[in-house]
Amino acid sequence: MSEQIVEVSRKIPEQLMEVPKKKKSFFTFELFIVIMLGITAICTAWASWVGSVHASNQNESFTISNNISTEAITYFNLGTVQRTLDAITYDNLNDINLDIELARLRGDTDAVDILIWKRSNLIGHNVSDNLYNAIVWANEQAEIRDENVSPFENEEFMDGYFTPANELLSQSEHIFNDGRQHGSHSRSFGLATVIYAVVLFLLGVDNSFKTWRYRFIVFLIAIAAFLFATVYMFTIPLPEGLFG
Repeated sequence: MSEQIVEVSRKIPEQLMEVPKKKKSFFTFELFIVIMLGITAICTAWASWVGSVHASNQNESFTISNNISTEAITYFNLGTVQRTLDAITYDNLNDINLDIELARLRGDTDAVDILIWKRSNLIGHNVSDNLYNAIVWANEQAEIRDENVSPFENEEFMDGYFTPANELLSQSEHIFNDGRQHGSHSRSFGLATVIYAVVLFLLGVDNSFKTWRYRFIVFLIAIAAFLFATVYMFTIPLPEGLFG
């Protein structure tokens, strides 16, 4: 038998030549997804941590506000008690002044001296500087109006009883509003965390799609959501004491 030589074609099909290029493109896409998964995980942890700091600051602000508000109520009660005591002291002064005038009409100088001493002692021990100034103001107004004027008609004097309480209440309200801002920022970072979780889900299930087009669509949605969450997160103010 004569040997037949079969020539083998050395021509490589074009389909086989495209395989390395396709695998290289596929590997690059998979690597990019892995990188995005890592970046998204870091952003998720960051948003969760910052949100927790905001929540912690909110609780702290609310606690401080509540304590200051309680202190303000105490000062308010003290102001009310002091106003009552000053009213009693003022009535006692009026009674003594009336007794002095009656003693003078009777010509009882000893009684006048005793009542004057009693009045001086009452003023020295029970009349505060604010009440004294209010009495002086009332006497001046009485001469101008030609009628009896009470020192308790002085609005500035009356407001003075509750000035410490009002200042504390204003401080408490300011801190409370600050706490509400921290709460709002905490919820905003929570929303960013949720969006990042959706991105992680989309990137995770992307490999389950067999069709290249569907994978690319899911990937684009994930990237769009990631960019939105990142831009949104950077618009939220960072809390105080973030790094200690």
